[in-house]
Amino acid sequence: MSTPPPRASRTALPAEAALPAPAARRRTLAQDLALVAVLAAFVVVCTVVPAIPTPFDVPVTLQTFAVVLAGFVLGSRRGALAVLLYLALGLAGLPVFAQGASGLGALAGPSVGYLVTFPLLAAVAGLGRRAALRRLGAVPGLVLAGLAGTLLVNHPAGIAGLHARLGLGWREAAALDLTFLPGDVAKVVLAAVVAAAVLRAFPDLLPARRAAGAPGVEGAARP
Repeated sequence: MSTPPPRASRTALPAEAALPAPAARRRTLAQDLALVAVLAAFVVVCTVVPAIPTPFDVPVTLQTFAVVLAGFVLGSRRGALAVLLYLALGLAGLPVFAQGASGLGALAGPSVGYLVTFPLLAAVAGLGRRAALRRLGAVPGLVLAGLAGTLLVNHPAGIAGLHARLGLGWREAAALDLTFLPGDVAKVVLAAVVAAAVLRAFPDLLPARRAAGAPGVEGAARP
């Protein structure tokens, strides 16, 4: 008597599992490159929106909002790459910096400290994302992660830039930096709210979700 053929498993494989490993890697790489390009373009848009001028040639823009959002949404590596791409475009001569500035001359301005640490700000925001979502829920945890990068990285470097480029003493540079701090805190909060909504709508942006059901996903789903 012949043995009946085994039944096919009813468990459906994910689309990525059905692909050969090199094809799956190429697909993931293409997705990462697309996300990096989209967030770099978003930083450009937020920067070229008409800035609020200041007497010290450090214009107020939505740059910080876009940079922190890149880290929140893409994570540390891809978020930093998106901001590095933005900086590369500006240093190559495209007028994507605040007030249409471009080229290496932008590094001679008083905002150089803020500008050159934007990739690190995105990386710190992204590094804190997973732990922040897991322990404190989406918005409060993201706010803390963003403030860590803003207060520990971006603003200290900004003070150094103001000191070096404007010839201010350290106290004067710190006092000038304080005038930008409330606006940057508000931008971090706004970025956290937007990022929480994006991560709820697109949970696959969280690496923990793509791996086997990590606990950070529930945190991302909480308001």
